[in-house]
Amino acid sequence: MNLDIIGDIHGCYQEFEELTKKLGYDWSTGLPVHPDNRHLAFVGDLTDRGPESLKTATLVWELAMNKKAAFYVPGNHCNKLYRYLLGNKVQTTHGLETTVSEIMSLNSEQINEFRGKFISLYESAPLYHVLDQGRLVIAHAGIREDYIGKHNSKVKTFVLYGDITGKTNPDGTPVRRDWAKNYQGKATIVYGHTPVREPRVLNNTYNIDTGAVFGGNLSALRYPEMELVSVPSSMPFVPEKFREIK
Repeated sequence: MNLDIIGDIHGCYQEFEELTKKLGYDWSTGLPVHPDNRHLAFVGDLTDRGPESLKTATLVWELAMNKKAAFYVPGNHCNKLYRYLLGNKVQTTHGLETTVSEIMSLNSEQINEFRGKFISLYESAPLYHVLDQGRLVIAHAGIREDYIGKHNSKVKTFVLYGDITGKTNPDGTPVRRDWAKNYQGKATIVYGHTPVREPRVLNNTYNIDTGAVFGGNLSALRYPEMELVSVPSSMPFVPEKFREIK
């Protein structure tokens, strides 16, 4: 299994295209295709805050659902967009407002088409992927070793939001514990969710959310080579968004 696992894109489509080209993908068909039959995988948070959320989500739908050529797990922003598209009452804040603004610029037929695609992508996705005969786990915010194989509400909260304490930071984001510090499992865990300046490799876990939407980089992990590849972001740099986990 040869994968290129992509960190949180958050609507940074231009950086995604640059990164996949750097990884050797050919875009001549309009979709990224690798000549050596490598496949893409996504750690979630495809949308919100960046300039091209709908284009990003539609492309991942095309790869994962239509072509069956990519792996996708949802992030917390994907979950919120899913609930919004179902008609549930959600706050259009923390980046969702940019995606909603894009949706509102469409006509009703286009809105229905996007809604159908994203809902099908979300509903068909597992909470986390266990791949390569258990040697690789892709989970948006990571996963504890004893949660692998389980799918209850506690696991869902952990996978979408991380090891949250119930407290909040000054900007309203939840305070999270450093679960990776205590991870001792054999499976390699690849995740995102918490923006870091450089990919964080610790105890066989890889945080590849390098804050593309906050002016950092968009990063990928090549598996099984375990090679990290990044491209710089075109977005303004927001240093306070890169937070150390205590």
